[in-house]
Amino acid sequence: MAINIKEFINARTTPLASIFGSGFLVMVPILVGTVGSYATLAMFFITLLAYSVGSVIRFNIKYAEPILKAKSNKRAAFFERFSDISLVLAYVVSVSLYLNILSAFVLTGLGLDSTLNEKTLTTSIIIMITTIGIIKGLKPLEILEKYALEITIFIVVLLIGAFGLYDYNIFTEVKGFTMPIASEHSTYEIVAILAGMLIVVQGFETSRYLGESYSSEMRIMTSRYAQIVSTIIYLIFISLALPVTHLLNGVYSDNALIELVTIVAPILVGPLIVVATLSQFSAAVADTLAATGNIKEVFVGKVDSKMSYLLVGISAILITWSIGTLEILALASRAFAFYYLLQTLVAMSISKSILQKFFMSALALMLVFITLFAIPAG
Repeated sequence: MAINIKEFINARTTPLASIFGSGFLVMVPILVGTVGSYATLAMFFITLLAYSVGSVIRFNIKYAEPILKAKSNKRAAFFERFSDISLVLAYVVSVSLYLNILSAFVLTGLGLDSTLNEKTLTTSIIIMITTIGIIKGLKPLEILEKYALEITIFIVVLLIGAFGLYDYNIFTEVKGFTMPIASEHSTYEIVAILAGMLIVVQGFETSRYLGESYSSEMRIMTSRYAQIVSTIIYLIFISLALPVTHLLNGVYSDNALIELVTIVAPILVGPLIVVATLSQFSAAVADTLAATGNIKEVFVGKVDSKMSYLLVGISAILITWSIGTLEILALASRAFAFYYLLQTLVAMSISKSILQKFFMSALALMLVFITLFAIPAG
């Protein structure tokens, strides 16, 4: 099959931008604080789980969508509708998460970081997004997603180069690395914290909802591409950042990446904050749009666009003031795990392969664990 390169680039933007928007800013300190020098290995298993879930999403794009459209499987339709409702809740939590991370990075750069300032700035941005949505809609802001992705990838590559050069210089000087020591956790706590990090690799499922713009083949291809590319970049990024993390002296805050970059390449601190602002804001806009769209689909004719924006905005503000950033991150992971669980049940309800159903059942059990027992780091 001949690939339309322009279409491929456009189709891969949403899932790839969503994945990068979810994770790279906070994953290093959380992983290091949880498992220390095993951070890269832990990330590998998280991405492996995500790829397994992604395979279910891609299965549903290929096989479930035609069946759902034909309304020929009531069980699949039930799970699909239930998953649409759960996705609204997941998106609302993620909007709060993205903007809390944005606030933490911006305020740290300004030397004004505090819990109150973070929540106040986050609330102000949510109100701004909600107001724009109610008055004129957020569609014009979608263009930010494409630019945010390209700038994010560029800065991440620069950071990888900076960490790599720093590691090389340290290794040649002292003939080795000082690896970080994790905070004390029981085995169960480690598993539960890592389960709460599913959100950092979330975003591949967005291809499931681009059916009006792209063919199923293109969506499957770009969803897989987004997961593979982000996995490679994440693993390299963590591996190269790892030898520097002992300099955090055991303090693993959600914005600790700024401190690491200050040590390795101070000139990149400004660009990092710009990337944090762009990527998190565009991700929040995208998820607000997705949430409002799903609300209108679930409550056909009962809730209009303006009310949808208002509901999303108020809910995101309530979450922001109820719990901290790391707690929101774990809550987002649980919310998306529940959505992925329902998508797995959709796939199981139409699959005729015993082997596939066995794999999906095992995956469903893991997602049940994440939904019920994932906990925040710290």
